[in-house]
Amino acid sequence: MTARARRILVAEDQETLRASISRNLRARGFEVLEAANGLEALALWDAEQPHLLILDVMMPRMDGLEVCRRVREHSIVPIIILTAMDAESDKVAAFDIGADDYLCKPFSVEELLARVRAVLRRVGRL
Repeated sequence: MTARARRILVAEDQETLRASISRNLRARGFEVLEAANGLEALALWDAEQPHLLILDVMMPRMDGLEVCRRVREHSIVPIIILTAMDAESDKVAAFDIGADDYLCKPFSVEELLARVRAVLRRVGRL
């Protein structure tokens, strides 16, 4: 399958950052779903079954870690946490509830794209 067939959910409450991530993913052939808060992310995940989730932690209505926890109750879809929270305890907590990768802000778009490819490759989807 091609990257074009891959659906990625980007959940980020900062509109400009969400748009930038989405634009870069689309430019590489991915289909992108966008959510501005955790409840939207959970609803889109349930309805669209994306191949990968990129979740900000500090979002309104439901934080990204809670979205991760709820998704993990039903799915093994890859999840990348994208956040400004860079303490070791935050990273450990995210991995313990089911995150597959963790990237701290600020970040390089190229590094995020490399992590997306790596996670999808590990699950045999790229």
